[in-house]
Amino acid sequence: MSRSTPRVGPLAGHGHAPPALDVDGLLDDPATRIIVCCGSGGVGKTTTSAALALRAAERGRKVVVLTIDPARRLAQSMGIEVLDNVPRPVPGSGTAAGGSLDAMMLDMKRTFDEVVENQATPEKAKQILENPFYIALSSSFAGTQEYMAMEKLGQLHKDAQRTGRWDLVVVDTPPSRSALDFLDAPERLSSFLDGRFIRLLLAPAKGPARLMTAGLGVVTGALNRILGTHVLRDMQTFVAAFDTLFGGFRQRAQHTFELLQAPGTAFLVVAAPEPDALREAAYFVERLSEERMPLAGLVVNRASVDPSAGLSAEQAVAAAERLDAAGEDRPSSEVASGLLRLLAERQRVVARETRLRQRFATAHPEVPTAVVPALSTDVHDLDGLRRIGVLLGG
Repeated sequence: MSRSTPRVGPLAGHGHAPPALDVDGLLDDPATRIIVCCGSGGVGKTTTSAALALRAAERGRKVVVLTIDPARRLAQSMGIEVLDNVPRPVPGSGTAAGGSLDAMMLDMKRTFDEVVENQATPEKAKQILENPFYIALSSSFAGTQEYMAMEKLGQLHKDAQRTGRWDLVVVDTPPSRSALDFLDAPERLSSFLDGRFIRLLLAPAKGPARLMTAGLGVVTGALNRILGTHVLRDMQTFVAAFDTLFGGFRQRAQHTFELLQAPGTAFLVVAAPEPDALREAAYFVERLSEERMPLAGLVVNRASVDPSAGLSAEQAVAAAERLDAAGEDRPSSEVASGLLRLLAERQRVVARETRLRQRFATAHPEVPTAVVPALSTDVHDLDGLRRIGVLLGG
């Protein structure tokens, strides 16, 4: 924490103090090639990703940040009116240190289309892209966004290695109700596309397969009644056209998973100082450990600032009660009493957040932690992102 940063309720003296997360050391290390920010929705993950990317660029790294559906004000804060599937330079982010910053927003369907176009012949790609079942799958199938985020990460990493345009990729993962869905999505989607039912749709009606297709006829008859004949026909047409791409999906999914486990990747778990968010963060930490993913640390966003300068909540309430008991019906006394009670309430919030962070640190003492105080205003420009970066780096 920098000298100018207000206190945010440190854990010292209240149990186990976690090691400090050296964010600047992580950003400056040339061995760090990928930073993945993960966490539940609404904890400031996208803002954290953008602030990290800007700070790294202004410290000399060549950075591309991949955001997932950022708030419009965040796109505007980066000086880009429209974020899309193409990395674009962020105006005003270049420095004398030689760094650069590009930003992009994941376009789920466009990324899926690119995979098809790159892996299939033009004729086969056209057939797939125009298929109604493919259009539904690429636009709204559960897990598609998570899978395509990993596809885009793989593409960016490959481009960075080939062109040297970037030496750091920062990824803002999709907000998922189920933590770390993006780790499971590649296997889940490829398993669906390569599943037994999909294969049965392609099974030839001869030899041993005749018995299988006879049984399948009962199932497809039921599906025809529920979904309609055209839906099942579209599905069969899609699977027949997509059959040659199955292996490529599974191979890239495995490659991306190995990339996430590689030493050059660093995961940052982002949370808010709230019970649900820190419980999710604990799950993230445990799951990353199980999958042997390189965890860099925890970022606790929007921590309440301790305004008391040593005055406890109890002392503030006692002082307010003394003013009330004095019976001085003066506006200044009423204001002072109200401010003291407000101070006491803030102190209780700080104490509660401190206990929550201390509980997490006790359960996960090895996880380095950075605590970012809550700002009084929303981030709406590069200066706001820089301020977040300073708090992270401090």
